[in-house]
Amino acid sequence: MRISQDKLNKLAHVVADTLADMDEVEFMEDRNTIRQEARRILGHLLAEEMKIDQAARQKIESQRKIILEGSQEWEILYRKYYNDEVKKLGI
Repeated sequence: MRISQDKLNKLAHVVADTLADMDEVEFMEDRNTIRQEARRILGHLLAEEMKIDQAARQKIESQRKIILEGSQEWEILYRKYYNDEVKKLGI
């Protein structure tokens, strides 16, 4: 799933603000550093998700039979291949 840089920044702000509001959390760095790290981590996670998505789609496209995206068969295969890729990563 593609997400704009603005939305990624907004998510990072929400993460940093939420952590700052928690009594159990104490920042060892300033809030901006926390926000930047949250943005970096979120960006990495989204990039990994895109790789998993592409691998699942590639497996569907490599089938002998043409399977139309949006069909029930495509959805079932996509979930199966997506979950297989996630398991490979140990998630």
